[in-house]
Amino acid sequence: MFGLTARAVSVALACSCAFLISTAVMAGGKSGSDPSYLIAQRADPWVFRHTDGYYYFIATAPEYDRIELRRATTIAGLAGAEAEVVWRKHMSGPMSAHIWAPELHRIDGAWYIYFAAGEAGDPWKIRMYALRNDTANPQQGQWQEMGRIATPVDSFSLDATSFTHRDKRYLVWAQYDAEGSRGSALLMAEMASPTEIRLPVITLSEPTLDWETIGHKVNEGPAVLKRNGRVFISYSASATDHNYAMGLLWADVDAELMDTQSWHKSPQPVFSTNAALQRFGPGHNSFTVAEDGETDLVVYHARNYRELKGSPLSDPNRHTRVRELYWDERGMPDFRQQQDD
Repeated sequence: MFGLTARAVSVALACSCAFLISTAVMAGGKSGSDPSYLIAQRADPWVFRHTDGYYYFIATAPEYDRIELRRATTIAGLAGAEAEVVWRKHMSGPMSAHIWAPELHRIDGAWYIYFAAGEAGDPWKIRMYALRNDTANPQQGQWQEMGRIATPVDSFSLDATSFTHRDKRYLVWAQYDAEGSRGSALLMAEMASPTEIRLPVITLSEPTLDWETIGHKVNEGPAVLKRNGRVFISYSASATDHNYAMGLLWADVDAELMDTQSWHKSPQPVFSTNAALQRFGPGHNSFTVAEDGETDLVVYHARNYRELKGSPLSDPNRHTRVRELYWDERGMPDFRQQQDD
């Protein structure tokens, strides 16, 4: 935990970062009553800070037809960075519809993008896929299609994320059961390779709480953060309108992560709609750190109004936002529900 002096510096840096983000957005010509967002109309945002000194940004485009990458040396710089299209959907067959929630990972000296996609003839046949690129700069070179990430049950699956712990790599994702009756649950498995899981698969969380089942039964969008002797997994739940909200799972770093008994779950959402702050349906986040290398940041999407323009999927105005992630006296993340970005 930060001492008093370091904490003061951290807060100052975070405030400076927030000011720069707002300034960059407004200078970029964004309109509307929400100056706090970083990038307009980009949902499911993922920011990866690499050792090359760049932040890489990837997210769902509202047309659901392509995967873009941006990079900048600062978080604020991502607002004006050029979006390089690195892959487009197929015309038919697998990976030809609903290109959702891409994530960028650096694994064993190569870049990987995990994403979900349906088929033009069956757009809700959502499955997980991977791309690979061996170049140093993922905006360059060729992205090779590595095919589908197979799971034991062939069902609606999405939002794959990967992390390492104690020399093991894991995949966490959201998936329906065979009957589709439970909605999407969060599953986890060790990985045999960057594109293949190893059995068994365990269930980390199912949508059983009241706040997880509004509109739809949903647990999705996992993001992993290791701090203060724990492995944290944030996730999102309920329909992707103003009911969308974020929950939290955690396990001790010394626990057996593949034992379901090692995991704890917050009974209440940790981040949700706050109409007074024009924050509606926050969720599907990622974690990164500010330029100081210490201040934790949470990157997420939200709308700045409640009444949708069409459906949750056709309304494009889920904007990428960034805020500081605080820590309480127990070493647990504090999303500051009542605080604006």
